[in-house]
Amino acid sequence: MTDTTKQVREHYNATNLTSRIKLALATITAEDQTLRVDQLAPLDQFHTRGILATAELAAAAQVEPSTRVLDLGCGIGGPARYLAATFGCKVTGVDLSPAFIDAATYLTARCGLSDRVAFQVGDALHPPFEDEVFDAVFLQHVAMNVADRAALYAEVHRLLTPGGRFATYDLVLRDGDVVYPAPWAQDASTSFLLSDGVTRTALEEAGFKAVLWRDDTQAALEWFKAAMTGPPPSGPNLGIVIGPEFAAKTSNLARNIRENRLGVLSAVLIRY
Repeated sequence: MTDTTKQVREHYNATNLTSRIKLALATITAEDQTLRVDQLAPLDQFHTRGILATAELAAAAQVEPSTRVLDLGCGIGGPARYLAATFGCKVTGVDLSPAFIDAATYLTARCGLSDRVAFQVGDALHPPFEDEVFDAVFLQHVAMNVADRAALYAEVHRLLTPGGRFATYDLVLRDGDVVYPAPWAQDASTSFLLSDGVTRTALEEAGFKAVLWRDDTQAALEWFKAAMTGPPPSGPNLGIVIGPEFAAKTSNLARNIRENRLGVLSAVLIRY
């Protein structure tokens, strides 16, 4: 594991995360009650536009019950649980953070989805799987933490079956300096943003062909506006995961997008 990878893992090292989630959930339901995926969405969808973005990307990727899915950088498992609950498919989640994997496993059990979703600690650049074992790989707001983008995309290509689908939802670099701290990095030392053009070139060089390439920046702006002008969310939310800097980091992300420092990209690509 490189020094940069260790820094990224430390950034997502949430102390006593599962215990804090349990306490927060106790305010809305008893421990022995099964949770619904939509109940957890404000808490476990760690990316811009939340579960809306996950749903759109999954539809575009044409996930089916037989699809074997890998969620790289799965966080606490929100997208993986959504995919399993919605489509009946089996999903494997991998994340650098042991705290995230522990929380993901707990929440999946609470949702009654442990027979379809499994998690393990791992590095996106060295995923512990054989070649061509997944039909779809999801990567949502993860690539900006990976310095060697060519190696990342090569690993995704290796893991996918021929014709398999790579669904990625990413922040891309636009104009001006990015304002930190942000949800994925305290400063530029662990932030490796690329423009949409450079991203597409890297993906094509890795052996992918785009079937969806969509600028979702305006949709993200509208989502942030609604979130900031509406009533505060009730129940557990991402603040539990991100910690005390949640408001500042989220505000900076919205500012980066609003001031055209960052854009938001949705893409589905075929592995050939």
